[in-house]
Amino acid sequence: MIRVALTVLVAVALLAAATPALEDARASTTAERLDAETDRVERVIGAFVAGSVSVSDPALAAQTSVTVRAPSGFGAAPIDRLALVETAATAEAERTSTDVGEASVALRYRIDGGPERTVPIAPGGVGATVAIDGGAVALRPGGESRLRLRLVDDGEPTVRIARVG
Repeated sequence: MIRVALTVLVAVALLAAATPALEDARASTTAERLDAETDRVERVIGAFVAGSVSVSDPALAAQTSVTVRAPSGFGAAPIDRLALVETAATAEAERTSTDVGEASVALRYRIDGGPERTVPIAPGGVGATVAIDGGAVALRPGGESRLRLRLVDDGEPTVRIARVG
C-alpha cells in the first residue's frame, strides 16, 4: 500500500514539474504554425499577382481565395485573438500621402493571454500593394477562415483582402 501511495505521489510531482514545459511547447508550436500560415498566404498572394492583371473596376477584378487555419487541439495553445490588420506603416503612409512599404498588412495574434504578436505579410517581388477591405479582418481563433483576394488597380496594383462568410 505504501509503494502505491509513493508511486502516485512521485507521478503527481513529475507531472507538476513538467506542466510549465508542456505549456511553453504548446505556445511555441502554435506560434510556429501561425508563422507558417503567414508564409503560405504570402506565397498565394505572390502566385495570384504573377498570374493576374489588375483592373480598376472591382467587379471585374481577378479573384481567388485562401483558407487560414488556426492551430487547435491538444498540441496547440489557446489563441485569444487572431486578425489581419493594417500595419502602422500603412496608416502613416495614408495620413502623409507617401508610398506604402512592402509590409502593409500583418497577422496579429495573442496566445493564451500572453503578449500580442504581429507577423507581417510581405510577399516579396510581386509589384503590388496588399490592403484590407474595411479595416481589420477578425479570423476564427480555433479553426478555418476563408479570405477573398481581389487584384484591383488603385493607381497601382493592389491585392485587397476580405473575409468570406
